[in-house]
Amino acid sequence: MNTALLYRLLEADPAAGPAELLHRARADHHLPQHLPHLVLSALVRDGVRMGEPARAELRRAHDRVAHYARLAADLACSTGVRAIRGLPLAGYYPDGLLRPLDALDLVAPDEAALWQAVIRLVTEHPVEHIDVSLLGERPHHTAVTVHWPAEDPLVDPWYRVHLTTAALPGDGSAVPVRPYLVADEHVECLIALAESRLHRPAQPPGPVTLFDIACLARRPFEPAETAAVLAAYRLAPEAATLLDHAAGHLPLGPLAAVRAALAPELAPEHRRRTETAATRRFPTRHGTLLRRTVIRHAWDEARLHTPAPDTPLLLTPVADYLLTRTPATPTTRTAALQALHHWDTLC
Repeated sequence: MNTALLYRLLEADPAAGPAELLHRARADHHLPQHLPHLVLSALVRDGVRMGEPARAELRRAHDRVAHYARLAADLACSTGVRAIRGLPLAGYYPDGLLRPLDALDLVAPDEAALWQAVIRLVTEHPVEHIDVSLLGERPHHTAVTVHWPAEDPLVDPWYRVHLTTAALPGDGSAVPVRPYLVADEHVECLIALAESRLHRPAQPPGPVTLFDIACLARRPFEPAETAAVLAAYRLAPEAATLLDHAAGHLPLGPLAAVRAALAPELAPEHRRRTETAATRRFPTRHGTLLRRTVIRHAWDEARLHTPAPDTPLLLTPVADYLLTRTPATPTTRTAALQALHHWDTLC
């Protein structure tokens, strides 16, 4: 957990100094946008001198994470949602080392809690975009992402809060939606990291993910129990691949025994996926925004309205959408708007 690990991960020459390390973090567009904040915080811990622009950038990054933490705490108290993935992982980083957060991930116990949280965000922040998706068919799960600009959007990314009723969305095929995530927090973090590999199987884990593993490696894991939990969540192959890659860069500590315990779980999971992929699909339907609405405070769920087979509408407490699996055509959008206006006249 030191700057030397960052030099190795970014393939930077330590002799070139911290400026080259920071340049590497900024230059590769395949790396996370917030990676420079991790680098800056590591350099501060090493006592590297830096000017006011760098200190100001790091200060804003700390403020961003603190803002996300306050949001998560407030929404947990008022609606029952809880943070998963990034924010809990940040809690395992050593003092002074900043885990970058490009978004706040929250899971809701049910749809009513999700929309209560969305309404709070829309009411209290200058939200400009609200993305909605439905995962699976019967029953479906809801995912909502709200976006609003940072205080200075010219230099800082927008705030982004992702809320869902399904903690683990799966891959839409052989790995299904798993709505509940119940384990010790550090085990949940490992599960979340493995889940992220489902969507980027060919892309090696990035520096932030490997730092996450380094932080988790300082926690106690019961090997057989952890491997069984990962297998139950259908993530044994992703966890094994992630730990194998991490082992090439850092000591795994107790996670090495977890990796060994995963070995007998791999073949059964690969076999299950092969048998399942051809017969089961878990499609995601994305919402094309038709209009923002006044907040429908009386609604605790979204409503599906299908005036025609090709124009399924999703009416939510904050906006109305056309549900599609592919981008909506102008003709389909026009028909959806006409159906929506007709629905208005009936209400």
